Amino acid sequence: MPELSQESERGRSAAPFGLAEVTGPSMVPTLQHGDQLLVRYGGVVRAGDVVVLRHPFQQDLLVVKRAAERREGGWWVLGDNPYAGGDSTDYGVVPEELILGRAWLRYRPLRPGQRSPLALLRWAFSAARPLLTDRSASRRLRAR
Repeated sequence: MPELSQESERGRSAAPFGLAEVTGPSMVPTLQHGDQLLVRYGGVVRAGDVVVLRHPFQQDLLVVKRAAERREGGWWVLGDNPYAGGDSTDYGVVPEELILGRAWLRYRPLRPGQRSPLALLRWAFSAARPLLTDRSASRRLRAR
């Protein structure tokens, strides 16, 4: 389950934006282990958004999931990787107050082995990407 560095929590009160680092495979292929996220705290969450939330049973653990749909009592959140687990299929609906914010941008750092010109060119075109609301993924996730 992706957890985030606590750096994002420390700066939360001072600014509406923060940085977070993803660990774990539950959001593959959208997010990879080591990706950096630009997170906007607060605001409106819509179905399909990638959100940062507190784990319902371990509130000191921050996780990244996709808000699949609003249900009575909060949000049903799912990972993009159906084999990783650690989402609402395990812990149910996440209360609204545990949703901290929405991820706006994903930055994929250059890996140490990426030195060939082709690898550097691929990285340059895909390093920073906005995390837009993915309606098709939202529909796919609701069907699970």
